[in-house]
Amino acid sequence: MTVDVAAKIAELKKERDAIILAHNYQIGEVQDLADFVGDSLELSRKAAAVKESVIVFCGVHFMAETAAILGPDKTVLLPDKNAGCPMANMITAEQLRELKAEHPEALAVCYVNSTADVKAECDYCCTSGNALKLVDKLPKDREVIFVPDRHLGSFVAEQLGRELILWPGYCATHVRITEEDIAEARKQYPGAPVIVHPECPKNLRDAADYSLSTGQMVAFAKESDCNEFLLGTEIGMLHRLKMDFPDKEFYPVTDKAVCPNMKKITAEKVLWSLESMETVIKVDEDIAVRALKALENMVAVL
Repeated sequence: MTVDVAAKIAELKKERDAIILAHNYQIGEVQDLADFVGDSLELSRKAAAVKESVIVFCGVHFMAETAAILGPDKTVLLPDKNAGCPMANMITAEQLRELKAEHPEALAVCYVNSTADVKAECDYCCTSGNALKLVDKLPKDREVIFVPDRHLGSFVAEQLGRELILWPGYCATHVRITEEDIAEARKQYPGAPVIVHPECPKNLRDAADYSLSTGQMVAFAKESDCNEFLLGTEIGMLHRLKMDFPDKEFYPVTDKAVCPNMKKITAEKVLWSLESMETVIKVDEDIAVRALKALENMVAVL
């Protein structure tokens, strides 16, 4: 990112009354120019509380949708309209309605990595950071449908000792990590704890020392006495941790864990987005109202 681009962005932010939010998986230059960097839960809270009238959301489509739902009076811009999430697209609202019809007494919980249409069909929304607490609060005499990530769902189920009805969705990035990757990383950095995201399959979670959301990874790194850490998640997380804790070392268990959609946004695209006020992300009012209820229920139960 050139100084000229950064200066133009700073100038346009003032003109547009804009704030830039970026996910932990964004490329380094985008994280550096953002006003706030965080995980899905942190970004949702920030989007709901910002005073600025324009939110430039550097993430993927479902995240910008969530910001639009939480801030209906805001203009939400996604700098690359093609930045999607394969996992979120693995279930449709119609498919969820069919599943709910098979389990009419079940409560439906969706991971925040889902479309607004799917959120609108759910009783609760959750993030990887609060999924355990949320499901644990739900009535034990009710079935629980968990969509779309079967790996996060299985993590919640095994931790709580509770059977969940899982949808066969998954994160295409986290499933690229292998047990062999973890074993090789341990050889290279003996003693460094291995931390994987709960979107990883069970065999990887079992091979790791901890399964933590990206927000929890930040907290762990802050509190830990360790100076080296091995991460099994999207490699953009390394930049965030290195910026927050420059006196500690963070290594990926593999360089393969790259989400191409998270890497689509660049500093130049942020600039172009502010210049043209594109692409505006809007959610149909009826869907937004119902999806907001699932998000509000998440906050109310925790």
